[in-house]
Amino acid sequence: QVQLVESGGGLVQAGGSLRLSCAASGGTFSNYYVGWFRQAPGKEREFVAGLNWNGFATSYADSVKGRFTISRANTKNTMYLQMNSLKPEDTAVYYCAASRKATWNIQEYDYWGQGTQATVSS
Repeated sequence: QVQLVESGGGLVQAGGSLRLSCAASGGTFSNYYVGWFRQAPGKEREFVAGLNWNGFATSYADSVKGRFTISRANTKNTMYLQMNSLKPEDTAVYYCAASRKATWNIQEYDYWGQGTQATVSS
C-alpha cells in the first residue's frame, strides 16, 4: 500500500508558475499509474493529468493541455506537476493519486494524498 504526500502549492499571480511534488512511500512506486486531480470550492474533484507506469503515456484535461506537464521519477518515488501560464480558474486543492489499474478514471484511484492548495490571483 502506497502513501502519498503533496507539496509545492502556494499563491501566484495569473501567468505565473507553480511546481507540485508528490512523494510516495510504502510501495513499489513504479507499479502504479499516477495522476493529479483538483477540487475547486463548490465543485467536484476532477482529473487534471495522468501518467502510466514508465512515464511514456500521458493524459491531460483539455483545460490544462499545453500549460501543465506531469512527470515522475520512479528512482526517487516522486511525481511532479509543472503548472505554467496559470489562470485564476486553476485555483483549487490539488491531489496526487495512484492506481494499480491502467486508468485515468478518478473512481479507480485507490491511494490519495492530503492535497495542497494552489491559488492564482488575477
